[in-house]
Amino acid sequence: MDRGIGTWLLVTVACTTGGCAAPRLAGKDQRLMAGRTFVVTGASSGFGRGAAERLGRGGANVVLAARRADVLEEVATVVRAGGGKALVVPTDVSDPAAVEVLARAALARFGRIDVWINNAGIGAIGRFEDIPAADHARVIDVNVKGVIYGSHAALRQFRTQGFGTLVNVSSVEGKIAVPYHSSYAASKHAIIGLGVALNQELRFAHTPRIRVATVLPWAADTPYFTHTANYSAGTPRMVMFDDPYRVADAIVWTALYPRKEVAVGFKARAAITGHRLLPGLAENIAGNVLHRVQVETAPPAPSTPGSLYQPMLEGTGVRGDVRERMKRENAVRKAK
Repeated sequence: MDRGIGTWLLVTVACTTGGCAAPRLAGKDQRLMAGRTFVVTGASSGFGRGAAERLGRGGANVVLAARRADVLEEVATVVRAGGGKALVVPTDVSDPAAVEVLARAALARFGRIDVWINNAGIGAIGRFEDIPAADHARVIDVNVKGVIYGSHAALRQFRTQGFGTLVNVSSVEGKIAVPYHSSYAASKHAIIGLGVALNQELRFAHTPRIRVATVLPWAADTPYFTHTANYSAGTPRMVMFDDPYRVADAIVWTALYPRKEVAVGFKARAAITGHRLLPGLAENIAGNVLHRVQVETAPPAPSTPGSLYQPMLEGTGVRGDVRERMKRENAVRKAK
């Protein structure tokens, strides 16, 4: 089947059966943020920074966690300017002791934790065997173990106080794996599985005021593509980016109105619904597109561990400007 026809079919089916709108915040939602305490990991860029800044404009208490302390201070300034309160806690989420320090700091400052958002994540691009085993392990340390440590700290506190919402950020790749993202896709599958298991435990515990939600965004134009480890021989790329601010708003919306799983936007819904109905077609379309854009057409790039082991100075915004870079790269390729 032609790729364009296949994509159109999946989008049409998904929009007909599941709806296409991304969750949107409204003015009335601000009252649900004001005065409540939100822990946000990965808050120095991308979705995490966008969510933190949005929560600040809602008057929330925002506990900012990431490795880059100086960037977190910048985010804290934005949060405070928006009317919220901010606490900076530099944290490597792959360190369980550091995550415990994060939880204690939030409680010491604000007295409770209403929402914990596990958003920190990293990636490694390339053929599975070309990526060093240590880099695969590091992706799992951050994306899986980090979410487990954060979920563990949050749920223990929620059990103590009798309420709370845990939001874990997965990805459409948690449903549909693509080539050259092997350990990243594995980590996002794990986050979805964790959410299902935790919701089952809460069902048996009869704790309706404790909620666990998993957010599944489509690819968005964030600094992820600057920070990712890359052994593909081409510049990190993707297609049909979503606006990261809309994803950040969807994460906040999910924190306020938790659902077990929230697919963000029509492309995410289309992909997930299409995979449920026509799994082979959906996987082939996704795989073909990623192979073309990352292997066949990407300009050459040297191998790099990215920000796996040390944070980078680059990429501190919500947006990563990858779309503009790709336009320039494509123009150069077509001109040759």
